[in-house]
Amino acid sequence: MKWHQKAWGFFKRQSQYNVKESIKASNRGFVPLGGKYFFGTANSTLETNENIFSVVSKLSNTVASLPFRLYDNYEKQTDSFFSKLILNANNNQTLFEVFRSMEVARNTDGNGYALLMRDIRYRVEKIVPLNPALVEPMIDRDTEEIWYRVSNEGKSYYFYNTDIIHVKHIAGNGNIKGISPIRVLRNSIEFDEAVRIFSLEEMRALKDSFILTYDSNVDDERRAAIIEDFRRFYNDNGGVLFQEPGVTIERIEHEFEAADVKVTEEITRDRIANVYNVPAIFLNSDSDSFSSNEQLMQMFVNMTLVPIIKQYEVEFTKKVLTASQRKQGLYFKFNVNSLLRGDMETRSNFYSKALRDGWMTRDEVRELEDLSPVGGKASELWISGDMYPLDLDPALRKSSNESKNDVSD
Repeated sequence: MKWHQKAWGFFKRQSQYNVKESIKASNRGFVPLGGKYFFGTANSTLETNENIFSVVSKLSNTVASLPFRLYDNYEKQTDSFFSKLILNANNNQTLFEVFRSMEVARNTDGNGYALLMRDIRYRVEKIVPLNPALVEPMIDRDTEEIWYRVSNEGKSYYFYNTDIIHVKHIAGNGNIKGISPIRVLRNSIEFDEAVRIFSLEEMRALKDSFILTYDSNVDDERRAAIIEDFRRFYNDNGGVLFQEPGVTIERIEHEFEAADVKVTEEITRDRIANVYNVPAIFLNSDSDSFSSNEQLMQMFVNMTLVPIIKQYEVEFTKKVLTASQRKQGLYFKFNVNSLLRGDMETRSNFYSKALRDGWMTRDEVRELEDLSPVGGKASELWISGDMYPLDLDPALRKSSNESKNDVSD
């Protein structure tokens, strides 16, 4: 039995999924929300346009690489039902691969989908990414609730919105489906491709030209021999050519002007960066707008990553967790601090201030640097004065003068 058949069997057993037989047998109970286009255009563009491939790779790899954890009121939950899904999201993929697949689909089709498969206790046991070409959001005319129709092998299966993780680009006109960035870039891509084809044809058409001059006293037979010898040299694309007395050979230089190609490439890069909302420097474009890498990453995180990962956090919190778990205070969250740590000097200054001001422990610093915790005093908060535990009675602190006069120690 295939996964979608198992999922559908479970789906029918749940009392909250009390779907009418007439709705299951036909599409009359649903209205498509539109925004469809044939799958294949996005993939072909991804495989043939290196700039789009680059930005999609950066976004998908970055999102998938961020630590994604379950929290309970700011406390990370390490021993939970979700822990196994990190390494075994389904039979074939880890959660890293699921996130990357969904992000690639979101940045090409405009929508990324994943099916949540649950056990008998209604806990998620598998997360399966779906081909966006096979998924269509529908709306129930009676309840106005969103459902998802998944097509496979000529059959359609309907899933309630809490069983489908859906992340997308912005949608317009009240549509639930996101707009494909590649469709937005279609004119730019076609223009860029036309310029490349034209430039390639121009390069192929460029051949060396020569002016062959000979004296007027050269007879016809010798002239024919000179021309035939030069023709052989030209057709063989080189070789030895003897320049006889009375014969002059001058080459006509042909140069390919790449300025137009460069300008077109820069315009296309800027448009791709604008559509995907990433700094143009990520596409190897020159930029003097950022004085440091920290400033660049701060802008990337705030303007690009946060809106993306917020979708994943909200979708997983709403649809993976039960209402009682959410009420308890459980939620999912990405950790972007690793992208904002900066270089060694910046991190050292940051950690030093955090430790001395008493809002980070040494073990928390070690954790950010992928070091094991020490425990004991390293797990306590300290403040400078110079450096006492926060819970120490101020009366027990030694002043600098007392320290100088006290030589008993």
